[in-house]
Amino acid sequence: MKNEPFSGIGRRKNSTARVYLSSGSGNFIVNSKFDLNSYLKRESLVIHAMKPLEILNLQDKYDLRINVSGGGLTGQAGAIQLGVARALLESDDKLRSQLKTHGLLTRDAREVERKKIWSTWSKEEIPILKKIII
Repeated sequence: MKNEPFSGIGRRKNSTARVYLSSGSGNFIVNSKFDLNSYLKRESLVIHAMKPLEILNLQDKYDLRINVSGGGLTGQAGAIQLGVARALLESDDKLRSQLKTHGLLTRDAREVERKKIWSTWSKEEIPILKKIII
């Protein structure tokens, strides 16, 4: 076992989360001032972010200190989830198979498609250009 605190970095969309894991009683502090429930605001996002700890039944065994930046709440919850999973993996390599079977070690690489210069939306096409090309 390595020295505490264990760390993991998670990314999702435009969000980045740095998670520091240390033994404790289940306190989760986000950006040095918020509780996880008050920061993410929706119960579904809290459940999503804490999924690695719930699967392994380790909610009351570790304290988490989380620094999150960028994106919206959904992206931040996904980034926290990946960061927690990576920090748990750093603390104990035997947890890899359990985390892997639930897909918690895979980064979701989907990003927002850029807006094209001639359109209002990202996927909109100009009919005139289509007629000229065809």
